[in-house]
Amino acid sequence: MGIFSSKSGAPVPARASIFDTDYPLDRSNWFQVFSACLGRSAAVQESFARYTVRNRNWNVDFSAGTLSFGRDAYAVQFIGSESTVSNSWMWGWNNINHFDERMLVLANEIRALGEKWQLEVFTTDRFELDETFNGHNLAIAATGVSQTDYCYYKGPHANGAVLMAVAPGDSRVFAPVSLKDFIDWTMSAIQKYYIDHRIFLESFLMWNGTPFERQGSSRIIAHFDRDLLIDLERADEFERIKGIKTL
Repeated sequence: MGIFSSKSGAPVPARASIFDTDYPLDRSNWFQVFSACLGRSAAVQESFARYTVRNRNWNVDFSAGTLSFGRDAYAVQFIGSESTVSNSWMWGWNNINHFDERMLVLANEIRALGEKWQLEVFTTDRFELDETFNGHNLAIAATGVSQTDYCYYKGPHANGAVLMAVAPGDSRVFAPVSLKDFIDWTMSAIQKYYIDHRIFLESFLMWNGTPFERQGSSRIIAHFDRDLLIDLERADEFERIKGIKTL
């Protein structure tokens, strides 16, 4: 029941990143890109905490290129850093610490996508932190647009925090979510974040592998074990949820 196709024109696979389809997304627009990444992040980060982090102490060894939780070590990607001294963000690709390039694969991918999409926030090496542009939100976008299954972790230190990504290789972390969790995380996201609800919903459903269809211009029907009906309404420059219920 897919209503979009892949970039090659083939049907969208059962599970797909919205960024690999012909979905009409303005990739130069942070608001739309972030809206498309948030649902995936809600699901993945919850599972990452449950199955990988497990409330264990963390340790990063940049010389070895690893992020550890307890005795389990993972190859780390350095996304970027927050400074509480200058109240600023700096992307890892700037590499003022002269890290091994193997730790900057994701950061360099982000810069390349920013150049391709003309998305300024991905190509500006350093900028001031605020409610929109902070470590968590930037890491959500960085892991969300990547073609690799990454999770992110924020490691605080005396002068700020480092944002890092790992690919844990545990299928449970990236498993589809249930109808209940989809509804719960959707309602939580729209209460906490300023996002385009339609983009959020349809991107989340694609990533989850949940078939859906548009019924008219203001309704989505998603086919979980029970159908989910979502009504939308126009609000300013985006669409927001007017009602959501199971059938």
